[in-house]
Amino acid sequence: MNEFAVDLSRSKILVVDDAPANLDILCQALEGAQYDVMVTPSGEEALQLAGRFVPDLILLDVVMSGLDGFEVCRRLKQGEVTRSIPVIFLTARDDTADLIAGFRAGGADYVIKPFQKEEVLIRVQTQLEKAGLVRVLREQNAALEAEIAQRQALTQERNKLNDRLSLADQREEQHWGLGAFVGQSPTLKKILDALDLLQDAPNTAVLILGESGTGKELVARAIHAGSSRAGGPFVPVNCASIPRELADSLLFGHVKGAFTGADRDQAGYFELAHGGTLFLDEVGLMPLELQPKLLRVLENRTILPLGAREPRKVDVRVLAATNSDVQAQLKAGSFRQDLYYRLASFTVQVPSLRERREDVGLLARHFLQVFALEMGILSPAISPEAVALLEQYEFPGNIRELKNIVERALIESRRQEIRPEHLHLPAATAAVEGAQVAEALPLNLEEAETLLIQRAMAQSGGNVSEAARLLGIERTKLYRHLGRIEKLTPLADPT
Repeated sequence: MNEFAVDLSRSKILVVDDAPANLDILCQALEGAQYDVMVTPSGEEALQLAGRFVPDLILLDVVMSGLDGFEVCRRLKQGEVTRSIPVIFLTARDDTADLIAGFRAGGADYVIKPFQKEEVLIRVQTQLEKAGLVRVLREQNAALEAEIAQRQALTQERNKLNDRLSLADQREEQHWGLGAFVGQSPTLKKILDALDLLQDAPNTAVLILGESGTGKELVARAIHAGSSRAGGPFVPVNCASIPRELADSLLFGHVKGAFTGADRDQAGYFELAHGGTLFLDEVGLMPLELQPKLLRVLENRTILPLGAREPRKVDVRVLAATNSDVQAQLKAGSFRQDLYYRLASFTVQVPSLRERREDVGLLARHFLQVFALEMGILSPAISPEAVALLEQYEFPGNIRELKNIVERALIESRRQEIRPEHLHLPAATAAVEGAQVAEALPLNLEEAETLLIQRAMAQSGGNVSEAARLLGIERTKLYRHLGRIEKLTPLADPT
């Protein structure tokens, strides 16, 4: 069907004429053409009927008692509801002055009396079609303006998001070494090789696997930055934090009126990422009922916002990450196999920090430089003993944990060299350190006791109470030991 076709069936026509014979002729002709007809002999009543029923067209006699046709037309064109109704004048006078007056009053056409029914019907049809086309064009213009406004709003949202993400990228680049991964281990080289391969595959879905804190989002950002999509947005989404009841709306968007409170169209994450990359973090925790919808988007590259009738095309590359045991989830049925294979077109395994111990020292020095720069100070050195201690720690929190440990050590060191006592590691590390110390202790009990007390006093900065706590003894007992040791080996004043 032609998009500009106008349906004229059962159009409403108001006939205004104070001559009953004219009303009869016009009614018969118009009703025979399947129009709904209202009639009145009064200009005043015509204004009331037009405002109440809003006819599609008005046939209006010029010369009438009371208000004449020109005045009625002028008042119709002043009304908000009636100004767009086409008016055809019925007049017995065909002089140019009267015709011009009719058009100035707002008339669309005129019929000269005595009229022919065929002429009236043709002019009526012509004006109805014209008014219908105008109405269709207005509706299409309104829809186009609404779409333009929506696109502008979407562009503004994307620009704001890009600004925020740009700042996030800068912070990540400083804190994590984005674009120049810190380290020289073979496992890190494998990741860099994978990133090189992915540069030529800007549409390939990638599943990034690794423990929490290993830098999976860093890898995702590097994949995005190294692809032809780098100029588009990078939109990170934590699937674990998406409320189930809002998941469809947040991912795919909604249209105005889709649900209670939806007072405007809202773009989802997929539309916000159009032309760029959508990063689905913790994808293993995505609700099962949402997984087939995600699969359809990945396969068809279209989304259907809530409440929308037509799907929308999206140009988005999807990167996903998880620290879950995906194979166990597949066996348990909590993650769909078809979605897994669609997401895992290419996989990148991010190693834990304990798998790249040779990078720990480099990373620690890197973070020291970053935090020192933020504090406006020179980066201090880190002692070999401190590095050795870090390299032997298991780091269950991976790089994120190392970063926090280094930041605190820098603060506590007061800009001096980072030493083992500045590293606040959990009990597991203390056990490792204790084992190392035990190996270095002399076998003579008295000498070993002296060495431990001296170490505790040094680590506590000469604070007897803190040294006693570190040794696990009462302060009075430590004083007795200090008195004995002072006789053997001069010590600084313990108080």
